[in-house]
Amino acid sequence: MPISDWPEQERPRERLLRHGAAALSDAELLAIFLRVGVKGKSAVDLGRQLCARFGSLRRLLEAEEIEFAAVPGIGRAKLAQLRAVLEMAKRTLHEEVSAQQFFAAPAAVRDWLRLKLAHLPHESFVALWLDAQHRLVADEELFRGTLTQTAVYPREVVKRALALNAAAVIFAHNHPSGVNEPSRADEALTAALKQALALVDVKLLDHFIVAGNAAPLSFAERGMI
Repeated sequence: MPISDWPEQERPRERLLRHGAAALSDAELLAIFLRVGVKGKSAVDLGRQLCARFGSLRRLLEAEEIEFAAVPGIGRAKLAQLRAVLEMAKRTLHEEVSAQQFFAAPAAVRDWLRLKLAHLPHESFVALWLDAQHRLVADEELFRGTLTQTAVYPREVVKRALALNAAAVIFAHNHPSGVNEPSRADEALTAALKQALALVDVKLLDHFIVAGNAAPLSFAERGMI
């Protein structure tokens, strides 16, 4: 049965407008995005099929085009729309992070780092450069590695800090393995970077490890900085 034939109070769009987006299931949110289903399936049915096939919304948003092509009713146009939605979410969180002091929006920082790094198949080491008031000056990927290793050079990090006239920095990198526990190499690198940056009066505030669906691990909260 098409959604248009459902009782009005049960339709996803009407429920969202009445109760808010948080009241809807993943499948219902996808149904609003998809707008229409396919022959024999409503948009909600198709949303359920997508959730079951990919396992999670994050996995769905990260899917490659060939994976979408295997689902009837989902083509390149929908894939482009989904990727646009993901990019809008990233930019919204980035705006929130940029507009405030870092410590005023820790949840937004974590969410943004997850969107930026969690899905990558390779290791990526990023820096959030901050001014003296801990407002974002720039964020950038400093180094990119293989599946298991990233080469990070303290000398190059210090040069970049000086070029941006940064007063503080937050580092983050991902673990494609999905395990967010720091390795001994992670701990040694953090210590080396902290020491090198201290020589030019740049404070290392935190280092996050992003992995899978878990909340990014904070070195500062662990007492490791």
